[in-house]
Amino acid sequence: MQLEISALSRPGGREPNEDSLGFWSEGGVCLCVVSDGAGGHGGGDVASKLAVHTILGHFRESPDCTVQAIETALREANDAIIARQRAGAVVANMRATAVVLAIDAGRPSATWGHLGDSRLYLFRHGRVLVQTRDHSVVQRMVDAGYLQMDQLRGAQERSRLFAALGHEENYEPALGEAAFPIERGDAFMLCTDGFWEYVDEREMEQALAAVTSAEAWLQRMESQVVARGGKGQDNYSALAVWCS
Repeated sequence: MQLEISALSRPGGREPNEDSLGFWSEGGVCLCVVSDGAGGHGGGDVASKLAVHTILGHFRESPDCTVQAIETALREANDAIIARQRAGAVVANMRATAVVLAIDAGRPSATWGHLGDSRLYLFRHGRVLVQTRDHSVVQRMVDAGYLQMDQLRGAQERSRLFAALGHEENYEPALGEAAFPIERGDAFMLCTDGFWEYVDEREMEQALAAVTSAEAWLQRMESQVVARGGKGQDNYSALAVWCS
């Protein structure tokens, strides 16, 4: 199976850009990661970069597309951020989300894991097949029936998280299925909340149906993000993987 990868990361209307992303591929193994930092005063960008660097470094050393490998990589990133927090007041409260995708193109199969409200989507036959669930207070309200899913994007305190990298106690990553079978024509997208906030799932599907490349797909959705974001728009990032 061949993989086509495209990525974008923009500051929007806020500086600095506290989002980070990266991918690595070798010998039929592909690893992608997207992270959104928080903490202010420079801490957020430090946290997200450290998360991406640590997770990619783990897979370069041990290219294993398993749930256990993702769990270990996320734990190493959490430990690295906590260790850096002790360096001083500027980074003492920094946190980061992370969403990780590992693909074994030879099998072909994938697995994933995440912490926070950066999301992974898997599209099959042009429709959302898998969507991760946010580690947020608002998502818990949806799960409890107090809000409908279509109210999540506009809810107050939508960005309030109960789990993120950099927490010593509230470390609760969610992990995907082991060796989830993937098919020719599948498309993955990993993105921060600054991206998915302005493009709903139906619009993601419509954009996918209208293009012929991963890059064009991201560009089409980005145009909606920019049109709707306005002044002071959050940083936004997305990484797409097409399976062909």
